[in-house]
Order: sequence, then C-alpha cells, then structure tokens
Amino acid sequence: MENRAIPYKIYLSEEEIPKSWYNVRADMKVKPAPMLNPGTLRPMGFDDLRPVFCDDLIAQELDNENRFVEIPEAIRNYYRMYRPSPLMRAYRLEEKLKTPAKIYYKFEGSNTSGSHKLNSAIAQAYYAKKQGLRGVTTETGAGQWGTALAMSCAYFDLDCKVYMVKCSYEQKPFRREVMRTYGATVTPSPSMGTAVGKKILSEHPGTTGSLGCAISEAVEVSTTTPGYRYVLGSVLNQVLLHQSVIGLETKAALDKYGVKADIIIGCAGGGSNLGGLISPFMGEMLRGEAEYRFIAVEPASCPSLTRGKFAYDFCDTGAVCPLAKMYTLGSGFIPSPSHAGGLRYHGMSPILSQLYHDGYMEAVSVEQTAVFEAAEEFARAEGILPAPESSHAIRVAMDEAIKCRESGEEKTIVFGLTGTGYFDMLAYEKYHDGLMTDCIPTDADLQAGFAGLPSQPAE
Repeated sequence: MENRAIPYKIYLSEEEIPKSWYNVRADMKVKPAPMLNPGTLRPMGFDDLRPVFCDDLIAQELDNENRFVEIPEAIRNYYRMYRPSPLMRAYRLEEKLKTPAKIYYKFEGSNTSGSHKLNSAIAQAYYAKKQGLRGVTTETGAGQWGTALAMSCAYFDLDCKVYMVKCSYEQKPFRREVMRTYGATVTPSPSMGTAVGKKILSEHPGTTGSLGCAISEAVEVSTTTPGYRYVLGSVLNQVLLHQSVIGLETKAALDKYGVKADIIIGCAGGGSNLGGLISPFMGEMLRGEAEYRFIAVEPASCPSLTRGKFAYDFCDTGAVCPLAKMYTLGSGFIPSPSHAGGLRYHGMSPILSQLYHDGYMEAVSVEQTAVFEAAEEFARAEGILPAPESSHAIRVAMDEAIKCRESGEEKTIVFGLTGTGYFDMLAYEKYHDGLMTDCIPTDADLQAGFAGLPSQPAE
C-alpha cells in the first residue's frame, strides 16, 4: 500500500485533552429560547429548576455568555481513562467508493459504554456527588447513555435508577446486563411503578415506549425521592457543553496536520453527539472565521428536524417537564420501534434547533435499511462494527463521497462514529435475514402528534 502523508489514526496526547468545554451559545446571534414553566409559561430560572437538576448543572444550562467553562481536574482524570479518542482516516472506505473525497471519522466507541455518552455522564455524576446527593435517575433508549451513567455512578459511589425504553429493553438484554453489572437498577418503560407510567399504559396498552415516556418516569422518581436528581444524556444545553470535548479534540487533530474540513456530519436524535462534534467548528462560522457545511442525519421513522415544527413542547410524554422551544413531532408522538433506539426522541436540542432554524445547518432523514447497508459496507472496509445510530452519519458521509466521485470534487468529509454495534446484533440479524422494514410516519401520524402541542406563549 502506498505511503500515507496522514496516519490512519491521529492521536493526541493525554495533556492535549481539552481543559475547558466550549459553550457555542456564547457565539450564537440568536440564543436558544428559555425553558418555560408549563403552568405559567414564564421562563424558568435557577430556583425553578433546582427540584429536578443539580445546582452546578443548572448554572451550565442557563449560561449563554461564557465561551469556555473549565473542566474540573477530577473529571479530566476520568477522561484520561479513555480520552483522547482517535480521529481516523477512512482510507479503505475511500478506495472502496473510488472517491476523491478525504473521509475522517471521530471514533468514540473505545470505552466500555461503547459510545460518546460517557463524556457527559462522568461530568453529571461528578456534580451530583459534589452536591452530596445519594443518587440519580435517568432514561435510556438504545442503552448507551444508561450504560455510561451506570459506569459513572460506580466511579462516584452513587445509586443509579435507569428507565429503559421497553422495546430496547427487550431487544438488547445484554446492554441491560452491563448496566446492572455497574450497579444500576434497570426498569422497562413505561412501567406500573410510577403514576405517569400507569397513565401511559392505560391510554396506550401494549405500547413499546419512547424516550419521552422514560423521561417522565425518571423525573417523577427523582422529584419524589429525597437525595436524588434527574440527569439527561442529550438535548439539554449542559449536555452539548460537555460533549464539546469531541469537537475540540477533532479540530485539534485536524489542525495538527493542517486539514480543513468542508462537510461535518453527525447522527441526530436529541443532539448530544452532533452538537458536541460541530460546536467549535460552528463557533468559527458564527464568528465569521471559517465556512463549513453541517449535516444532521435523522431516522425517517422519527424526523423531528425535517418534518417537525419549531415550537414550544414538553420534553416528555407525561408532560411533567418544562417546555423547550425545539423542532418537535409532539411529545405524544411514539415512533416505530426502529433499531436506532438512541434516535427515537420526539424533539431536538434547542441549540441545534435554533441553529437549523437560522440556516446554519442542513438536515436529512434516511431509512433504516439504507442505514444498515452502509453500516455493513463500512464494517467490511474499516473493520469497526458501527452502532445503528452512528450508521446514519455513515450513510450520508458515503452519499456525499459518492457525489464527489461523480463531480470530481476533492472535499474533506468528517463524521462522528459515536459508538460500536456489538449490542445491536438482533438488528443486524434482521437486516441480513431480510426481515427489516422501513417505517415512515404518514402526514396523518405526524398531525396527531402536532395536535397535542401545548398552547404557544405570546412572543
């Protein structure tokens, strides 16, 4: 094989782990709209959020001004266990596609949780312990966030209660067992153990659940159990802040070899991975220092950006959480039980929603059969078995590389490979056996979700 000017894996040293997270809100011309009290429709401040979230995390959630937030040394010490993660050059995929494009991917799967979720889980567990809490509650879809939080709670000796979307709980028993190995209690959602779970089950008997359902249960338990707070693995401003470590490392690795990205692609469910990957690059564009093309890739079965409405909505199905202004399908929308469980959320991060609304970002939706076709092709070329969620980004990165082949353009494409797919073999089995189908909601299906949107506040 010919010599390569840039190695397959670009590594940074431990000392090059970012010392501060980057807060993209500081550079946004139009800030994300504030969360609203669902009863009064008034913006929620620090004291309003204290019953649900940890104090330090609320401060990060509400911070629109500070561009950088220092990462505590205790968190950086845990990051050193698996960071910096490698930036990979996809030489073999480029050759297979016969494209002049240069393809890079940031691989976040080299830790036991199997994904990028550990970046925020460690931070949130640290702040919970610092506050003297007994434990935390959360939801999980595919199980990557639940696994990451279970690991982090084990590090800090915290109790961890996880509500796992029912269809994922049944599809991924081994992911559930990893969480239990780290000491977490895992409950399929919706359950009969909470008031909101009972209500959802009475209204939707036999439901496969959703992230919105699981959030409702986790919040109910956290607010009724002394010494507990709720933590979330995506959507929130604080989570995108913590995940900026992905983009900061990616940019540092590219800068090390003088590489300028043209297109940056990430899968999009709630927004943690995409927001973390693009944030420092987006900051450059917002400040007028560089130009990039950003593409959010979501499942056709849950198309919040491409077919949703930009409106205030509940973050959960039980309507117990604050209202957030975001692209949403309605908190009552329950998507089909697709295999990309981590992307089955009805709404999108307020930060990413605002950036998309203002024209800084594109969005596309893709069917899961096309996603698994790309996942298999990528695995055979690059040797990594990707998670279904990550494979949405792979699909569009390959499509863009093929466009370069057809046009002759030599663009540089960067995408996020958020995790591995070793707990997703049931999905791969269904794809290989020809049993996988594409479930795309009709306009009538979406209208039913939109009909449940709360009354919108006056501007």
